[in-house]
Amino acid sequence: MAPVLEKKLSSAAGAGDALEAAEDEEGQDLWSSILSEVSTRSSSKLPSGKNILVFGEHGSGKTTLMTKLQGTEHVKKGRGLEYLYLSVHDEDRDDLTRCNVWTLDGDLYHKGLLKFAVSASSLRDSLAVLVADMSRPWSIMESLCKWADVLRDHVDKLCILPEEMRDMERKILKDFQEYTEPEEAIQGSPQRRGGGPGSEDEGALLPLGDNVLTRNLGIPVLVVCTKCDAIGVLEKEHDYREEHFDFIQSHIRRFCLQYGAGLIYTSAKEEKNLDLLYKYIVHKLYDFQLTTPATVVEKDCVFIPAGWDNDKKIAILHENFVAVKAEDPFEEFITKPAVRKLVPDKEVSAEDEQVFLMKQQSHSASPCQESPARTGASSPRQAARSGQANVTSVSPMSTVKKPDPNLKGAAANEGVLANFFNSLLSKKTGSPGNAGAGVGGGGVAGPPKKAGQKLDLTDV
Repeated sequence: MAPVLEKKLSSAAGAGDALEAAEDEEGQDLWSSILSEVSTRSSSKLPSGKNILVFGEHGSGKTTLMTKLQGTEHVKKGRGLEYLYLSVHDEDRDDLTRCNVWTLDGDLYHKGLLKFAVSASSLRDSLAVLVADMSRPWSIMESLCKWADVLRDHVDKLCILPEEMRDMERKILKDFQEYTEPEEAIQGSPQRRGGGPGSEDEGALLPLGDNVLTRNLGIPVLVVCTKCDAIGVLEKEHDYREEHFDFIQSHIRRFCLQYGAGLIYTSAKEEKNLDLLYKYIVHKLYDFQLTTPATVVEKDCVFIPAGWDNDKKIAILHENFVAVKAEDPFEEFITKPAVRKLVPDKEVSAEDEQVFLMKQQSHSASPCQESPARTGASSPRQAARSGQANVTSVSPMSTVKKPDPNLKGAAANEGVLANFFNSLLSKKTGSPGNAGAGVGGGGVAGPPKKAGQKLDLTDV
């Protein structure tokens, strides 16, 4: 019995060692799986240091647009180079990061501040947003070309190595050619536009057009048309028609093809396409999946991702052109409306009163200015009442001066009346008969009137 018991004990000890070894191995596997998961999560975390560069004219709505994306209501406008950040949340990974937003002032004087926003090392992680104001459509193309040149000049000044720059350009080209509509991507079709199910080379890409990516900057570009709620105002006040908006859209889309840029119409006032703008930005910077297809039906809700558009699709807009041709210059058809020039000095301040009166005096003599009797203490009528008997002693008509031959019409008549009243006043103080009459208490002066003789003007 002893050997049997010893054998059982040894077998039990061996089983215990095997179980312990299995537990140790399982624990090691568990820790290795935890470590691998942590390392995978750390490598898949959202990258930091991404940048959005915003360009546009004064009053185009750059700051308002980015403030809406940030989720704040109060707009704090700055000078030179504004900074804010967008909070980017990945729900699948439960990760959060910040995206830097640099908004350049609309004055070209401040373009040198771009060196503080993006450098040679951070250019690869940047996205350029060119803002165009739809409320002023006549300035859209000029603005886009100006700010695109500012961006290109800054990229050239960074002196990036040629190999690195070519690598960045190839990535932009690859993303443009490999774009696929979200519906097709969901169905599991290959992320290629050229390769079909039965094609021999599934990786073949469609060739670019003549004017596509001719100005590759090495970073993704997005054109945002703001204030699209002003389209109704343009139709009512400036008589814009569908043809005008199609013409504007065709020029913008051809510009976007040159830079491989996307296009989106927004309205911060009506909060239109703001969510879509945010989704497209995080799609380009953080490779989030984009599930919204291109939209070109509504003239105020246009959305064209980079890689979707081409010359044939733009030519559809040209079919409805009547008063304009597709190749016509933009500024000849979309002209700035004539605005009445308002000069503040002429509109607000009136002519000096004395200058106005002098002009009137030069045309016609005023009795108020020529007769000093009207400025005296008493009027001629009161003088006639106080010395009525004295006035009749001298014929007033004998002292009336002849009218000036230079005065014509009403001016001559006014001069006669003025001289007549002046004679009345002069006779009151200068005639000795007037003094005696005054002492006598109003005696009758002058010879009696004959029968049938007409009364003098003074008698009346």
